[in-house]
Amino acid sequence: MIKYSTFFILFFIFIVGCQEKSKTAVEEVHWDRDMCARCVMVVSDRHNTTQVRNPENGKTYMFDDIGCMVLWFRDHKQPWKDKAKIWITDVKTGKWIDARVAFYDTENITPMAYGFSAHAKKEDIAKGQEIIDFNEVVRRVLKIGK
Repeated sequence: MIKYSTFFILFFIFIVGCQEKSKTAVEEVHWDRDMCARCVMVVSDRHNTTQVRNPENGKTYMFDDIGCMVLWFRDHKQPWKDKAKIWITDVKTGKWIDARVAFYDTENITPMAYGFSAHAKKEDIAKGQEIIDFNEVVRRVLKIGK
């Protein structure tokens, strides 16, 4: 029979282990309640939301538009920017994808009017539309610089 003290120690280890937040997993979004870290608008667009995780402490930042994320990094000069895990919702499916490897089209209605929407597959972008990568999105947003 397990002694009560052993039981409580094991129970405590289990609880603490379960509560530790992963530094690589997508955080659950509280739609229509979470706020954009830059413009402070409510995050409600399930097809253009961006999420950033600080790799050093696991803290998550939500953005209603990828443009807000780019300008937030510019404004806050985060030293961990290049190591950050960045997800964006696929405009077609609403599923989280890696923002750095996604394909972007440029003529969309997005929450803050930057116009860049992400796709997991290049084939999902309508024929004739411009297709750009993450680095080009960053370059163009910085050029706009709202």
